[in-house]
Amino acid sequence: MVIPRLLLLLLMFPFLLSGQQLKDRRHYVAYQATAPLKMDGRMEEKDWQNAAWSDLFVDIEGEVKPTPLFDTKLKMLWDEENLYIAVWMEEPDLWATYTERESVIFHQNDIEVFIDPDGDTHNYYELEINALGTEWDLLMTKPYRNGGAPINGWNINGFQKGLSLQGTVNDPTDKDSAWTVEMAIPWKALSQKGPAYSPPADGQQWRINFSRVQWQLDTKDGQYIKKTNPETGKHYPEYNWVWSPQGHINMHIPENWGYVQFAARPAGTEKVPFQLAKDEAVKDALRSLYHKQHRYFKNHGTFATQLSQLPDAGDFKKFHPQFEVSATRFKLSASSLNSDQTWFITEDSKIWRE
Repeated sequence: MVIPRLLLLLLMFPFLLSGQQLKDRRHYVAYQATAPLKMDGRMEEKDWQNAAWSDLFVDIEGEVKPTPLFDTKLKMLWDEENLYIAVWMEEPDLWATYTERESVIFHQNDIEVFIDPDGDTHNYYELEINALGTEWDLLMTKPYRNGGAPINGWNINGFQKGLSLQGTVNDPTDKDSAWTVEMAIPWKALSQKGPAYSPPADGQQWRINFSRVQWQLDTKDGQYIKKTNPETGKHYPEYNWVWSPQGHINMHIPENWGYVQFAARPAGTEKVPFQLAKDEAVKDALRSLYHKQHRYFKNHGTFATQLSQLPDAGDFKKFHPQFEVSATRFKLSASSLNSDQTWFITEDSKIWRE
């Protein structure tokens, strides 16, 4: 979830959020499950055993920050009905008190999943789960920086989960080990096409990321409480550990998420290489120009009508971007590298091809 103290800044200054470099975005090849998977958090099935662990999570800002205190890693699989995700989290103090669905779960320790199937940065999904299995799922119409709003009434219909706790929740008298969350997310719930939904095609890539929110804890009267900074009298800020670094303390920059590539073959058989789609370079170029347009508007009160007006934009000439501008809106376009279609981006960061 977006960090509240940054929300006003994000709404006012969208141009401050530059995209992560392609090399900084992580990727994962998800193979098909060959048999039903039981959502119990144990991952005992052969398909899970054959699936590779991801790289360990890092700080949300990337390498500029220290390595997380505790390890976190994940696996993904899929079949015709579901996307399967399993996340393992090292944890010496299992803590969770929220039991009501749609609670603001990130105010305590949690694990979060963010999914943008078509990669257009709009109408993407967020799911948060704590160590009691309490869920908060929502649909974001667009990023907060663009005036997006969370739709809490949206639910992941058919969602299944299982937790395995290596320790005891809310007991400061012992030391715990870890907790694991296993999830089955139906493709139908992630589709806006109704009955016409379908699973991903072989080789298709989705944008996805994972965030672990972790607070520093103290104990009082036999209960966990958030640790207070004696100099300020306020709680220490939470840690944000993620699979693919965002570069900013904000998960709601979908263009900075990582990639999952779907392979239509079982895990443990032929290894499938990850091959980034060529048009990601075109999309990145348009996103960079999007940010430059917002900077230009801040300085001049209007949007630029041609590339030469934007500073440090010479490298984008090779994409031959086209500008359509009005007093309050803009649409930029560039040709696809592997088809006769065209990519577009508008002032609200939506990007698509037609």
